[in-house]
Order: sequence, then C-alpha cells, then structure tokens
Amino acid sequence: MATDLMAKALAGDGDAFRDLTEPYRRELHVHCYRMLGSFQDAEDALQDTLLAAWQALGGFERRASVRTWLYRIATNRCLSALRAAGRRAAKEWSVPGTTAPEPTRLGEVVWLQPYPDVLLDSTVSAPGPEARYEQTEAMSLAFVTALQLLPPRQVAVLVLRDVLGYHADEVAEMLDATLDSVNSALKRARAGLQHRVPTRAEREQAPVAGSPAEQAIVAGFVRAYESADLDALIALLTDDVFVTMPPMPFEYHGREDAARFYASIVRVGRAVDLVPTRANGQPAFGVYPHTSTGARHAAGLLVLTLAGDRIRGYTRFENTVLPAFGLPRSLPA
Repeated sequence: MATDLMAKALAGDGDAFRDLTEPYRRELHVHCYRMLGSFQDAEDALQDTLLAAWQALGGFERRASVRTWLYRIATNRCLSALRAAGRRAAKEWSVPGTTAPEPTRLGEVVWLQPYPDVLLDSTVSAPGPEARYEQTEAMSLAFVTALQLLPPRQVAVLVLRDVLGYHADEVAEMLDATLDSVNSALKRARAGLQHRVPTRAEREQAPVAGSPAEQAIVAGFVRAYESADLDALIALLTDDVFVTMPPMPFEYHGREDAARFYASIVRVGRAVDLVPTRANGQPAFGVYPHTSTGARHAAGLLVLTLAGDRIRGYTRFENTVLPAFGLPRSLPA
C-alpha cells in the first residue's frame, strides 16, 4: 500500500502524499517539540517539514524508510530554527494584583511551552533499540528544558540517538556529518544533560500516572490551593522544589524561596477553581480565579513535577497555552 501511495505521490497526487505522511505527523510534532521546547514553534517546524518533503519528494532515493527521511528533514528544520537569532523574549512580571518577590535567579528558557498529554496518546511508533530514555521521561518539562540549554547539534544528536534510538551511522547520514563528529557530539550532550537532569537512580521517582499515590498528592494540592491554605501548600513541597513561570524569567529554588512566591499569590479570601488536565506526562491544571462579578477567567496553566509523595516542581504558563489543552478562556459564572 505504501508503494502505491508513493507512486501516486511522485505523480503529483497531494492526497496520496498526505496519506503517506499522516502516520508520522504526530510523532514528528513531538520530535520538533523536544528540540524546540515550544508547542507553537513545533507546529511551524512540522508545517515546514511537510512542505519541504513534498517539494523534495522527487529526490527521495528510498535508501531509508519514509519515516527516517521525514525525521531527517524535520531535524534539519529544527536546527535552522535553533540557530536563528530570534526566540521569544522574556516578559515582565504579569501576575495581576501582586508584586514579584525577589527571585532566586532569572531563567534562560523563557520560550518553554507545555505539551498536552492527549496528543501524546496518538504517538505510537516505538523507539529504536539504542534508545536510553523512556518516552515519558523524554517528554518531562525538566528534560525538555535541559535540552534547550545544549548547543543545537548536540540536541539533535542526543534526541536522535538516545530518545529515538537511531544508530550512529543513521544519525551521521541524517545530519550530513561524520561518524566521529556524531559520537563526539553525543558524548558532550550526555555530559551536559547529566549536569542538569539527575539520573533515575539519583532522584526520587514520581508516582505512576493515575495511581492512588499520584491522586493523593494532586488532591492535597487542589485542596490547599483552592482554599488558600499556605501552610498546607508549603508542606507538600520538597526541600529542593523549584518554581518557574515562562515566559517570565523569575525562578524560585528551595522551599524557603518557594514559600515567598506562594505568599505573594495565595491570599486568604480569594477564590479560584483548578480544572485538571495533563501536560508532558505530569498533572496540570487550568487556573480560574473568581471575579467580583462571578466570572471565572483563565489565569494560566499550572504543571506539577512530583517526586515521591511531594511536589518538586511548579511551572506556571500563560493562559495562551490553554486552547491546545481544550480548556476554555472562561468558565460559566
């Protein structure tokens, strides 16, 4: 069937080309997201990839599979985007009615966006035999953030080798590089990632998604947050908790600094609803504060990083990311 589709596509049949590439569309989008850290940038890179593939179809020599050929195009489109001068700029503090406490530091990856789990469910291709990371681990916010701090070529090599499981010689051909340069880039990328993302053996594991253990932590967080119980909220945090809020660069590290942050936004008497969803394999919530008129307008999306029976990370995104999660900008009054 694929051979028939290829023949029709080569003859200029656009519908056949779409049918040929559709099975890989979602996983290519995930690949672009991992490399770029931005859902919207991944959308743009995917569209560029499919257009470039259509235009270059006549030169497809079938030495590799259609999937590998598409990954080659997508990877190089992402590399071009990473090397471009412009990425989204940091924004000023924009939490209504609050003043930013002094941050622990200013973060670098202000373009980071979350990825809806509902879209990950349709990504079915298994990684190759040389993959070192589980697919869920390689979609975590911590992993994707760490990738953004590596040089572009190292990002490409590490994702192709350790996440997707391509052989080194395949990666060299995809990147028009030598085998030695690919192996060297991979070695440096692994070292750089190790400094930023603890190994599974070095960190306390998150509970299984949807398990009673995860549900208990999430329920405790929702109770504390919606009731503005600051003490209960802080008790849920690990000692090394981190708070980030792209595209604002403010970061708060450690329980003491996180407590100062929460004290600035969690106030007794304020009412807020949390609407559950999932992002990057992690529990997430649309945040809907109540107004004096009874309206509930979305303030953003919260994503929790769990460790053991507590919360190790809290990432706040702007409400512009909500449509990708199927969440409304407002709830009925």
